[in-house]
Amino acid sequence: MYTPGMKLTKDLVAASAVPLILSVLKDGESYGYAIIQRVCELSGGQIQWSDGMLYPVLHRLESQDYIESHWKISDSGRRRKYYRLKREGRKALAEQREQWLVVHAALAAVWGT
Repeated sequence: MYTPGMKLTKDLVAASAVPLILSVLKDGESYGYAIIQRVCELSGGQIQWSDGMLYPVLHRLESQDYIESHWKISDSGRRRKYYRLKREGRKALAEQREQWLVVHAALAAVWGT
C-alpha cells in the first residue's frame, strides 16, 4: 500500500502519464490545468504533475493523432486550449489498459496480493 510521504519515482510517473491522460479525456474534453487537477484528485494527491511534464505529453499524443485540440473561451472568459480524445486515442487507451492489467497481474502474483 502507498504510504503518505512516499514519493513516486519519475519513471513510474512518466510511464503512467499516457494512460492517465487518455483515461481523463475519455470522459470528455479538458484543458491542461484541469487534467493536472483531475489526476491529482484521482490519486488522492499523490500524483502532482507540472505544466512542464504535461504539455510535452499532450503534444506527443496530438502528433500521434490520439488527441486533438482547439481553442475555446472558458466560462471565466479565459482563452484555453482544450483537448479531446480521437478514435485512434480510444484504441490506444484500450491497448494501454490491457498492458497495465498484465503488469498489475504479474506484480500482484509475485507479491502474493
